[in-house]
Amino acid sequence: MKYKELRGSAAIEGSAEIRARVLAARDRQRQRFRKFGEKIYSNAQMTTRQIRSYCELGADAESLLERAMQQQGLTARAHDRILKVARTIADLEGAENLAVAHLAEAIQYRTLDRSYWA
Repeated sequence: MKYKELRGSAAIEGSAEIRARVLAARDRQRQRFRKFGEKIYSNAQMTTRQIRSYCELGADAESLLERAMQQQGLTARAHDRILKVARTIADLEGAENLAVAHLAEAIQYRTLDRSYWA
């Protein structure tokens, strides 16, 4: 969360709202894969071929990912994991397409993961 959100007077999302958002995202994933006859039910299960199909990036997002790959020395496996996480973030927001913000958040999580577990 952003500092201003923590300190602000706006209502904080409760557990019930978060649960509903997660269930809706899971349902979106199941429907997406069922629609195209895939034998998977979540973004985490996507193969490289499926990632390329379901995680299309615009030019700005493509540039961001390329820059992150080069600067952080990320592997092909990390590339695929970032895209899976970005797709999940978009699903949680109810977004049909991946945006730069989804990708940036996924890259940030990967950076944190590397700094704490590497």
